[in-house]
Amino acid sequence: MHIPESLQDLADSEAVQFLKRPKTITRIFAGVFSLIVFSSLLTDGYQNKTESSKLHCVLNGNNVACSFTIGAGLLAFFSCLTFLALDAHESRIGSTRFKTAFQLLDFILAVLWIGIWFVGFCFLANQWQHSPPKGFLLGSSSAKAAITFAFFSIFTWIFQAYLALQDLRNDTPVPYKRSLDEGGVVLTTLSPPSATSPVNTPTTGPNNLSYAGSASSPYLTTPKAPRLAMMPDN
Repeated sequence: MHIPESLQDLADSEAVQFLKRPKTITRIFAGVFSLIVFSSLLTDGYQNKTESSKLHCVLNGNNVACSFTIGAGLLAFFSCLTFLALDAHESRIGSTRFKTAFQLLDFILAVLWIGIWFVGFCFLANQWQHSPPKGFLLGSSSAKAAITFAFFSIFTWIFQAYLALQDLRNDTPVPYKRSLDEGGVVLTTLSPPSATSPVNTPTTGPNNLSYAGSASSPYLTTPKAPRLAMMPDN
């Protein structure tokens, strides 16, 4: 099957490659789930009872449950948008320390959101279980959607924490790696002096003279005097 060049160029573009990354896909899913959670309760989460015109939360009439879920969903949604924007400019970050700090912050926030959504899911499920079956005319579907996607958000943030941990392990700088590499280059480029190479002896300075004498001493040989041998008498 022949693919047009325009479609091939589009598939190879940076935007498409960025959207195909597992981290990007996970952030998009986490943001969509958070959007569903807070928008469900924000639109139909507060209803009035038949005998009163005052608005109450559909989750057992507990306004804290609705407020907590809406606030957590909004913060999680904006957190996903912020980290998506930072991920798009991650390749332009030249500082290794800043990149490591960014990945560490990503991992810490992912673990924090795992705890928040776990507590939120348990809290919402408990309040919905104790809610009267016909206390409100509307809002039951919105409450169920918020509880369901709060549960799904736990797994998306778990996978996001796993990806952040993998990035930390792969991009951890090795201490003194650069200095050792530079030292290896210096050691390979320098060659020891040979015995036949001329010794450059400086003309001035006592320190230079002593250094030259000490440097050239291993390569200078002192002529030995002839040894006399005693011949036996006939």
